[in-house]
Amino acid sequence: MIDYPALAASIVSLTHGETDKVALMATLACEIHHADDRFDWTGFYRVTGPELLKIGPYQGGHGCLVIPFARGVCGAAARTGQTQLVPDVDAFPGHIACASSTRSELVIPVFGANRRLIGVLDIDSDLPDAFTAADSTALEGILHDVFGTL
Repeated sequence: MIDYPALAASIVSLTHGETDKVALMATLACEIHHADDRFDWTGFYRVTGPELLKIGPYQGGHGCLVIPFARGVCGAAARTGQTQLVPDVDAFPGHIACASSTRSELVIPVFGANRRLIGVLDIDSDLPDAFTAADSTALEGILHDVFGTL
């Protein structure tokens, strides 16, 4: 299990004073991905146009390049502004299989100042039911601390 307070402290130390969103996303993707063996793919999809996400910094195999808000788990998180905790991706209507090995997924919207949607953090696992509400809550807090004023 991840020591989320230690992960948060490490991220604060590494990102202190940085305001470039891509640099921040790259650092968080690396730190989060390597914090837990459950995480098979960890990365960001950035809002690049109306109702459109494009791949940003990530760790793991190739991801989908473009995801419309209308499709998949990432699209649902962007469209609703709500974290998506999916224990079985095959049971999620409209799931986009960027990697056939993915069994469960956690996608968290990333908000900047004034709750402006910047993108989503997508974490995939090749294990079923790999994520918990504690993962969601801790990662939501880290994302808010890093991106909430940008």
